[in-house]
Amino acid sequence: QVQIEESGGGWVQPGGSLRLTCTASSRIFNLWAMAWYRQSQGEQRELVASASGTGSIQYAEFAAGRFTISRDDAKNMVFLQMNALRPEDTTVYYCNTNPPLRDAWGQGTQVTVSS
Repeated sequence: QVQIEESGGGWVQPGGSLRLTCTASSRIFNLWAMAWYRQSQGEQRELVASASGTGSIQYAEFAAGRFTISRDDAKNMVFLQMNALRPEDTTVYYCNTNPPLRDAWGQGTQVTVSS
């Protein structure tokens, strides 16, 4: 069974920072690129950032320059450092493979940016 857990969300003022953490089972972590996604209510889920085990990294346009994705392959963890957060970044963030595995979606972690 695929297991993914996200943590690290919370409330932050505009301009602040948060670091999201994802832990995944080694079965998928070793085979797939890992990614962060986000989805607002009524909107489609969108890719935020992705990192492969070979070092290939991609960012959505809104994330480039503000967010940094990284992996710790020894611990099966992937991180998303988010800086210069904006109110429009408020939503639930999810971790999954890239492309995503249908049965691997977790509960996500809520990020709220407001003053």
